[in-house]
Amino acid sequence: MEQGRAHQQVRPPYTSTASASASAAARSDAAPDRVPGQARAQRARDGQSPGMQSPGEQPRGEQARGEHTHCESPVPRVVVQRHSVRGQILDALRAALVDGELLPGQVYSAPVLGARFGVSATPVREAMQQLAIEGAVEVVPNRGFRVAERGPHELAELAEVRALIEVPVMLRLARTVDQARWTALRPLADATVAAAAVGDRASYAESDRAFHRAVLALSGNQQLVMVADDLHRRSQWPLGHNPATRRADLLADAVEHTALLDALIAEDLPVVQSLVREHFTGADR
Repeated sequence: MEQGRAHQQVRPPYTSTASASASAAARSDAAPDRVPGQARAQRARDGQSPGMQSPGEQPRGEQARGEHTHCESPVPRVVVQRHSVRGQILDALRAALVDGELLPGQVYSAPVLGARFGVSATPVREAMQQLAIEGAVEVVPNRGFRVAERGPHELAELAEVRALIEVPVMLRLARTVDQARWTALRPLADATVAAAAVGDRASYAESDRAFHRAVLALSGNQQLVMVADDLHRRSQWPLGHNPATRRADLLADAVEHTALLDALIAEDLPVVQSLVREHFTGADR
């Protein structure tokens, strides 16, 4: 830096503008100025405007296009998989919540859960933060995350809100959607029955939400589908006094899916209305 200042202070007394410009370009090639303010000052003394470039000077656009010198190596493209790991851990934690493996009121640390899943604590902590946003767990400073304890009243509130959103939409769809589209949902309804029959609570939770998403998607309102699915997920978390839903309750809920589809295909609106309302009033079982 001291040598650069010496070059700027000591200049030949009789130097033409052209030779000064050439001299400045030579100095720029030999030792690039690392201070933008000094470069602008040098151009001003050489009679150049800030937007001009000296003869032989490499256009600044070349640098912007990412060209590199022989001593540099291009930056390799790296595919980051961290997000997918976090997503897998999030799915696993949700399944553990539904299955009752993570008990309401208990505190779990990210390192311990990470060792259980064979990953570092970071993706577990990120997944737990998402569950905290959803209300499934609470952050306990310096300890970890406590699984939220819910009572029947909260579950009944969720069922009421879901009914306010989904019942009118389903009744409207029953009058407007043709039989073929209802028939196409049969595999989803059957999947809920199959999961309930073997008592697989995590699989039932996923197939249950998949069926409801498919029904509501027929409305064409994706915002409605996302809001309803979030409420549905919250309603599937176990209660504090009853960590796991009984298999009989899962079967009863799954059979309602099949009966509802049968009524929709038959265009039996009174039965559809009865089943839809019963499905939600019984959601707090």
